[in-house]
Formats: sequence, structure tokens, C-alpha cells
Amino acid sequence: MIRPPAVAGSFYPGNPSELAQEIDGFTLPSATKSRVRGCIVPHAGYMYSGHVAGAVYSSIEIPARLILLGPRHYPQGNPFAILSEGAWQTPFGEAEIDTPLAQSLSQEFPRLRDDPVAHQREHSLEVQIPFLQHLRGDFRFVPVVLVTDRFPVLEELGHALARVVSAQPDPILIVASTDMNHYESDAVTRVKDHRAIERIFALDPSGLFDTVRNEGITMCGYAVTVAVLVAMRDLGAKDAALIRYATSADVSGDRNRVVGYAGCVIP
Repeated sequence: MIRPPAVAGSFYPGNPSELAQEIDGFTLPSATKSRVRGCIVPHAGYMYSGHVAGAVYSSIEIPARLILLGPRHYPQGNPFAILSEGAWQTPFGEAEIDTPLAQSLSQEFPRLRDDPVAHQREHSLEVQIPFLQHLRGDFRFVPVVLVTDRFPVLEELGHALARVVSAQPDPILIVASTDMNHYESDAVTRVKDHRAIERIFALDPSGLFDTVRNEGITMCGYAVTVAVLVAMRDLGAKDAALIRYATSADVSGDRNRVVGYAGCVIP
């Protein structure tokens, strides 16, 4: 199956030349590129968070195979939804799903279900694809969206991700798609977000889970970030680095009601 774009023309330009020009404006072509195991990137409209995502993607060597994990914002579909076949269409063309890698992940984490409904309207992964197409070109990926508030399940998923990646002969990049705190003041959001980012720096999945919930941090993709931190620790990562942080106020000027965006890499 071919998944058509859901947010082209709203979250990012629907015209390929305009899209390429916008992505070029968000990336750092002279940046030194490093090889990393994982990264954390935002998924808002490009005008708000594209400069954060672009800073991350232009600072790393993007491999030919990726696993993308994001939150499911809409109520439709399975709470653990994968797509194992087909491609996703964007203004740049089609991005192919890595069927063998998707099947391996489903075998290691049987809660996953192939479910196009859960992915149909979801933007958290879609907005990553044009960056990858423009900066890498030839790649295959596995899309996973989920919704759960159970730490043991997220830990189980993280261990499964690590087992799958460890078994592959090629490098695999694991991407966690999340925005940070939502709809509080800029000052409050920056404080809350940096409490969460401190737990990411420490590769502390349970600490991030507890901090988000206890501090009332409305980080929409905290669950996938927790799972990715578990995987990173299993894979031998020692720390994480912040590439760029911003809030929507940096673009809109409205500091009363903002969303935070963090871009991190995990070597």
C-alpha cells in the first residue's frame, strides 16, 4: 500500500521545490556529521520546529535504514501500530518501508499490529520523511506509532528495539519523534523541558517517565522517548547531547502559550 501524505501543504510545503528550499534553510551544510545510534526530534509544523529538526539531521550521518517511533495523537487505530509493507508518499516521492526490519521488530515485540488506520492522519512520523529524503535520499524505514502509559511495556519495547538493531549487519538509526511541554508560558515551559532533557542526557528512561508524569510535563512523545532510551542503554550508549532547543515563542513572539522543541542525539 502507498500511504498518501496527510499534512503536506499545512505542516510543510506541498510543492517539492518550495519544500527543498525550506529544508535547506533549516539545515547546517557545514556541520560536522557524526555517527549516532539514536536521535530525538520534534514534529510540529516546519515554521515552528523545522530549524530544530534540521539542526539534528544535518549534524548526523543518516544511514540507509531507520526505525521511526512517534506518538499516536488521534484516537483511531491500534495502540501499538506498525506498517510492514509499502511506501509513504511525500512531495519528493515515495519512501519505502523496510519490510524485513519491520517483521523482525514485530517478532521481538508481538504487541505491534499492522494498522494503516493509526498511521493515516498521524503527523509525528510523516514530517520526518521529507528531511530524510532530501538529506539522505536512498533509505528504508519502519514506522511505529503508539499510545501507552505503562512503563513495563515501554521497557519491553526498548529491549526489543535493541535486540533487533544488534542483530542487523547494517547501522540502524532509531528516531524518537516528540514535542516537549505544551501550552504554558515560555518561562514555565523552558524550566519543565530542561528537567526532562536532564533525564535524557542521563539516559534515564524511568527517570524521564517519572519526571514527565510527576512534574506535569505535557511531552506528547515521552513514551517513545522512554522506549528509545531503554534501547540506547542496551546498545551501549553512555550519554546524549542537545543539538538545539527552542519554543514556538521564538517564531511567534507569543510567550504566554508555547510549545517546546528539543533536538538531541545519542552517540
